Amino acid sequence: MQILDASIAAELRFGALDVAAASRLGLGPRLREENQDNLLLIDTAGQAVWLQDQQPQRRRLAGWREGHARLAVLDGMGGHGHGREAAEAVVEGLLAMPPCDSADELAQRLDVLHAGLQRHFAQLPGPGPRPGTTLTMIELPAGAAPLVYHVGDSRLYEITRERVAPLTVDHVPPTAFAMAGLLGEQEWWQQVHGEHRPQVSQAFILGNAFANPAHLEDPLYALTPQNLPSWLRALPDRRPLQLRPGASYLLATDGLWSCSDPYGWVAQWPQLLAGSLGADAMLAALLRAYAAHPPAFFHPDNVTAILLRAPGGAAREETALPGA
Repeated sequence: MQILDASIAAELRFGALDVAAASRLGLGPRLREENQDNLLLIDTAGQAVWLQDQQPQRRRLAGWREGHARLAVLDGMGGHGHGREAAEAVVEGLLAMPPCDSADELAQRLDVLHAGLQRHFAQLPGPGPRPGTTLTMIELPAGAAPLVYHVGDSRLYEITRERVAPLTVDHVPPTAFAMAGLLGEQEWWQQVHGEHRPQVSQAFILGNAFANPAHLEDPLYALTPQNLPSWLRALPDRRPLQLRPGASYLLATDGLWSCSDPYGWVAQWPQLLAGSLGADAMLAALLRAYAAHPPAFFHPDNVTAILLRAPGGAAREETALPGA
């Protein structure tokens, strides 16, 4: 099942932001049986688009605050069963969640949703652990700074003409080792961004293994400047985000970089996007380059992406993050 990219964000409006989205089965020598990813786009008029049973759904949200918007990508954890259903359940919760104006409010409401969905899936028949899903999102309050919220190993990237930099920290075992002082900066960048390691230490609904690596605990565990190593303290999970004029921002699930050379592939993105005008053309160029690789280059996984382009001239370059 392949989702038609052009249909997802059609007719949605995000003020000065230019937004495009896509979701597909992915590549690899063996395709997944279903697309367990999901995404959510709520525009400034309350028009919403998401996936249900792998198909785009649309409706206008009653009572949505004019000018507020929400973007999210989710990667259901199929290895734990009910991966697609877990991502769909979180999207349903996000559709019902009112607009949030601060990172604290957003985190509090999502903690309530997380706990409620844990109870829901615990009541389902059948053996096995409860499911999980990543959740990486941007809340866009009218007239205020965007808010980032992140759980799992999907990512938010900032892309300019000259560089690409991750703006989220993967919730994976190497991050737990780095937080405990057992892994250095260069080793962390290599293991997280230079290799394919499909393991997570935290997922929405599933719970976290950060608080106690020997035991999966129910609550979500926020990575903050107080518990992250020094080289990652600028990237806490829940924070305001400054959009730089002319820069592009990519929310995506890990199928987009789950390959034999993640560093080399991601480093091509600024050049791939440089010749395109508009978010639709930029995302299309990125996905064409993705599809042009030999199937064996990518590991079989679903791919979901939302690309937003901030208004303004060329983004002013700053020093890239170490290892980026």
